[in-house]
Amino acid sequence: QVQLVKSGGGLVQPGGSLRLSCAASGSIFSIYRMGWYRQAPGKQRELVATIIGDGSTNYADSVKGRFTISRDNAKNTVYLQMNSLKPEDTAVYYCKFSTPRGVYWGQGTQVTVSS
Repeated sequence: QVQLVKSGGGLVQPGGSLRLSCAASGSIFSIYRMGWYRQAPGKQRELVATIIGDGSTNYADSVKGRFTISRDNAKNTVYLQMNSLKPEDTAVYYCKFSTPRGVYWGQGTQVTVSS
């Protein structure tokens, strides 16, 4: 059984930084895409950033230049470094792993940006 274990998140002031991580455990193979999504209250879940096996990345326009996604293939782990955080970044953040056998979502982690 595959589990995605996350860490990071919490409360931070505007302009601050946080780092999220999400590690897959269990029988998971050939993760071709890892990603982060977020859902703010009253809004639909949206893509934040994705990274594929060759290291190519994709970012939502709203986070470009502030967030950095990275992955450690040996550890089946994806990271999201979030800098210059804004109140509008407040949301529940989810990791997602895509494999030929299916898609796996982690439980969300709350990120709150507030003074």
